Amino acid sequence: MRRGTATLPLHGGKAPAWLMGRMIKLAREIVVIIVSDFGAPEVLRRLSDPFWFQSFGCLLGFDWHSSGVTTTVSAAVKEGIAGLETELGLFAAGGKGARSRRTPDEIMAHGHALSIDPARLVYLSRLTAKVDNNAIQDGYRLYIHNFFFTPDGHWAVVQQGMSDETATARRYHWLSDTITDMTEEPHAAVCDNRRLDTIMNLTDKGAVRARALTTELSHQQPEKTIREIKTIKRLALPAHHEVTAADIDPARIEKILLSTYERRPENFEELLSLSGVGPKTIRALALISEVIYGAPASFSDPARFSFAHGGKDGHPYPVDRQNYDRSIDTLRSAAQAAKIGITEKREALKRLDAFYRRFSHDTIIA
Repeated sequence: MRRGTATLPLHGGKAPAWLMGRMIKLAREIVVIIVSDFGAPEVLRRLSDPFWFQSFGCLLGFDWHSSGVTTTVSAAVKEGIAGLETELGLFAAGGKGARSRRTPDEIMAHGHALSIDPARLVYLSRLTAKVDNNAIQDGYRLYIHNFFFTPDGHWAVVQQGMSDETATARRYHWLSDTITDMTEEPHAAVCDNRRLDTIMNLTDKGAVRARALTTELSHQQPEKTIREIKTIKRLALPAHHEVTAADIDPARIEKILLSTYERRPENFEELLSLSGVGPKTIRALALISEVIYGAPASFSDPARFSFAHGGKDGHPYPVDRQNYDRSIDTLRSAAQAAKIGITEKREALKRLDAFYRRFSHDTIIA
């Protein structure tokens, strides 16, 4: 896939009821067809693909360039399959704001229909949020978390963070089938309108030593770690590091370090999953591993994909026609087969054709 950027401004408000109702209907029928033809895991794979996710939002009638597409598409799928979950073998939990905090309860509510322990899925849901909030410190605060899963434990996550400073959004896609390590480059995609130079990314494969040392430091007696933090506050920090000594308050993290010392997490994943271990604790331990022990965290931004298929004029990058056409063909077939009202079907196909012609025609000419 091509790399690039595309501005995705934060949009407030809600999709109007007349549109949201139609989006739910069309999303339901498309999901039913995909499950029927390819199986429920295929729905997860497609939701984890930022290109497909975005084109899906366009088909449903939402603005391609708005941050709200994450909320509305995920909500349309969740509400569309409501009542059909057991029949489809596909479940959805979470949402925006307060709904995201109900994710564990919603997963557990489907426990009777699962062939695995739902507590495992609750753990994975929480861990993906902790990775994107704590292990990747890029200035985006998560406010949307959607967890999609099957009875046998396949899952996908679509979650989004907000930057108050830039008023932009960043979306994180996860797919269980592609993950070998939950804390080392686990994402199917990370989408943003920009790539940042000064972030802390402990999921980068180059940060393996930093992850190991951060975990080891959590085993130390808190008094020793606090002494090292106070030493750091008297040192000149590396110029590339976004964390300043003022960001680290020894008194505030000592209580957390007492907890990690007693529980002694076996690895970085377990450290992240501990209650109370937040971004400030991870920053402090990562800074010690760099300044005292010479194991720097990575500063490579994991954002690799823009929110759309590209632009007709080559900005942010030329349209990926092969991938684009695959999305179009998939959605066209689904819309044609969907058992929805003729008006909704006609309007959906008109939107899809207009979007396709707008980009593909100009790109071919170029």
